[in-house]
Amino acid sequence: MDEPISAAEQYPAKYWHQLNDGRIQCDLCPRDCKLHEGQRGACFVRGRVGDAMVLTTYGRSSGFCVDPIEKKPLNQFYPGSSVLSFGTAGCNLACKFCQNWDISKSRSFDKLLDQASPEAIARYAEKQGCKSVAFTYNDPVIFAEYAMDVADACHGRDIKTVAVTAGYIHAQPRRDFFAKMDAANVDLKAFTDEFYVKQTGSHLQPVLETLKYLKHETDVWFELTTLLIPGLNDSNQEISAMSEWIVKELGTDVPLHFSAFHPDYKLNDIPSTPAETLIQARKIALEAGLQYVYTGNVHNLEGDTTYCPACGIAVIVRDWYEIKQYHLTQDGRCESCNAAIAGRFGQFSGQFGRQRIPVRIGATV
Repeated sequence: MDEPISAAEQYPAKYWHQLNDGRIQCDLCPRDCKLHEGQRGACFVRGRVGDAMVLTTYGRSSGFCVDPIEKKPLNQFYPGSSVLSFGTAGCNLACKFCQNWDISKSRSFDKLLDQASPEAIARYAEKQGCKSVAFTYNDPVIFAEYAMDVADACHGRDIKTVAVTAGYIHAQPRRDFFAKMDAANVDLKAFTDEFYVKQTGSHLQPVLETLKYLKHETDVWFELTTLLIPGLNDSNQEISAMSEWIVKELGTDVPLHFSAFHPDYKLNDIPSTPAETLIQARKIALEAGLQYVYTGNVHNLEGDTTYCPACGIAVIVRDWYEIKQYHLTQDGRCESCNAAIAGRFGQFSGQFGRQRIPVRIGATV
């Protein structure tokens, strides 16, 4: 039975319509949840009260943290800068390997410890010198109304916005949502629909549509992440097919991060991804024509480093989230050959580094 929706949780939601049989349908994502009175959608945070849809997590967070932007991961979006990160609860996917499952699969709001208005979040980010605010930990498309209001408040203070998302969203909310975002890291979880259906309870094609939309119809800077899970999505053939699709449909300059799986949630019987698998995947993607390919969750200096695709020198050398060398001009050009590096750059005057600072904000900071 669904947890009752209290009066305090009833923020008016967008993206729904009435059905002829008396139910209402959520039009936010391809799940198309059809709800009777009092029911919640699969994401748990959108539900029906009366004859309308409500968002139950507006202004409520599972916690705030100041991170390096590289942790999102975004390697070519104002490198070295800090980002104020937060999420809420719930998710519209059902990934068996979720590494934030205590938040994304929460069915109780005891996980929502912090409350903050959009203006309070923007003000705090500005006070802490954060270049951006990231909607992360769980997928922000499910709290789109809150995220978009936070984005407006941030832009009013010249703070960038970042979405960390699986990209599983319908066309109209996709336009509205990404119109408010400056950058995104999109989880391309695999390159077969079978994986998406069996392991996430969703489908691949809507994610590919989101990626093509971002590339061809927006100015959003985005990078891709694929968590390689042994035996499920790490074959050379699948990695090659995915890389070739990215080159053809998105271009050679979209960064791709291959990340290591560790046993979690419902996939405790699969071993961690060997570093060699990530290194091999990176090699395949580079050979397919991608210019910026990274490895994550393993210590691999080469896989952490950004190379100039024109002259081949290392323009940003990283060790985990720490920048050891930086050889780009303020407008993002290689200091050696003056070739432009894809991304968003500014004056590099230091770095946030390998820190993680949990913070409390409150509604009226």
